[in-house]
Amino acid sequence: MPEVRLEMGTTVALPKTALPGLIANLKKMGYDVIGPQVKDNTIVYASLGQVEDLPRGYTSDQSPGSYRLKYTGHENYFDITPGPQSWKMFLFPSRLQMVAFHKPENSAQWEVTNSSQPNPPYAFFGVRPCELAAIQVQDRVFLRDDYKDPFYRKQRQSTLIISVNCLHPCGTCFCASMGTGPEATAGFDLNLTELEDDFIVQTGSEAGRMVVESLPWKPVSAFMIQSAKNAIDDARNHMGRSLPHPEELPGILLNNLNHPQYDDVAKRCLSCANCTQVCPTCFCWDVQDLNDLSGNNVRRERVWDSCFNPEYSYVFGGNSRPNTRSRYRQWITHKLAGWYQQFGTSGCVGCGRCITWCPAGIDITAEAAALREEVV
Repeated sequence: MPEVRLEMGTTVALPKTALPGLIANLKKMGYDVIGPQVKDNTIVYASLGQVEDLPRGYTSDQSPGSYRLKYTGHENYFDITPGPQSWKMFLFPSRLQMVAFHKPENSAQWEVTNSSQPNPPYAFFGVRPCELAAIQVQDRVFLRDDYKDPFYRKQRQSTLIISVNCLHPCGTCFCASMGTGPEATAGFDLNLTELEDDFIVQTGSEAGRMVVESLPWKPVSAFMIQSAKNAIDDARNHMGRSLPHPEELPGILLNNLNHPQYDDVAKRCLSCANCTQVCPTCFCWDVQDLNDLSGNNVRRERVWDSCFNPEYSYVFGGNSRPNTRSRYRQWITHKLAGWYQQFGTSGCVGCGRCITWCPAGIDITAEAAALREEVV
């Protein structure tokens, strides 16, 4: 019988019992394997020590302003949907030292230390399709043709992505509306679909192929492929939310900046910036110079910021967005309209985090529908 070889771009089946071997192979290749884990009654992303760290048996209930993690005891590893964290915390960290200055005593000269060194190569394990789309959106922001952010580029080019198709969307998910899920179609090194006893594995790169090559993979059957398709179709038809025709929103939003709906949402919005901090695509930042009491050591750091922060829009002479109404309008119009002009895509991937983690329960899909209803 001729030898069957695993080629890049092929689809195979991998028994769930081989999952520890997959993680071990990633570590042998030098990757810090980052995956979803249960901590403090939510899902966080942290280094995986073993396969038992994954949230097997868990699901989550999410609604506007509400999140609850539940253990049901089922046998699946990836029935949960993400918590407040997103993968951008590794590629675009919340605080990054750009440069440091030191002046030795009795010297008038400053010594300059270059920026923070990149972390070891990451393997993101368990990336949802909406999150994969969010990484690709941030690629457009930080890896533009005219300028490439050196900090982001160094970490991104060494990162391997193992995505997992989402078969159990939660109550605030609307990725199907945005065309970003529940199935991953591109941008991954490996893509998994979890079945009862096996994973269907799509190889998207040579690095991904190398991870699986030594494992006990087998040809995938038509029955498995149909089972996966049925599960993905079922997830697509059971989204908790929807945002119909997002391609129409840029014109509606940008041509109706004085819509009365903004007055209504301003009465509820706390301008707390939760939505931007949990968003996997938001990229606003500030640069701060921090010096010690001696005055001989200075660090220049890039830190996350938010358009909901009143100081973010302060310029000489005053604040260009002095109230919550103007700040919320800036956020939703930029997210659903302005991004198309800047980056050729929506700034929203339909993950629903901004809905779940808003303490006031403000729903971006409901606000967009209200803005659309009175205009169309």
